[in-house]
Amino acid sequence: MTAEDVAQPLAAYAPYRRAGDLVYFAGVVPADPAAGKVISGFDDIPAEVRDELGATGEMSADSKDGPALAQSWFVLTNLEKTVRAAGGTLDDVVNLTQYFVDLRDYTLYNRVRLKFFPNPPASTVVRVKELLPTPESRLEVQAVAYIPER
Repeated sequence: MTAEDVAQPLAAYAPYRRAGDLVYFAGVVPADPAAGKVISGFDDIPAEVRDELGATGEMSADSKDGPALAQSWFVLTNLEKTVRAAGGTLDDVVNLTQYFVDLRDYTLYNRVRLKFFPNPPASTVVRVKELLPTPESRLEVQAVAYIPER
């Protein structure tokens, strides 16, 4: 497993731990520790993804929806990489716990989540006051997967 294979922890904890056939994934936040920044909008993600997520190029629309959409894509992309590093796919995820600072972001997140999880796993949504590493972080996603030991 290399640094590119998993969502990078922001402190001293494992990105995932196996307990038999169950794999528990640490919460993934919209932060890039290598760059030292939180994903803040469409400018922080690849151009082709911006278009797919509906970036308009208009500041009035993109500054409103862009942060939640870009953070959602970043978090779920990093979760997917980490699940792959653990030997599974997103189809193996049986549970998601999703934390939001503002529950109005959920509908935007859910649009992105359906691209990653066409058949969504069981899930829980929780509103929280604040997330690490900075107040710009709008969501965190934690997962559990069933990945039989090979």
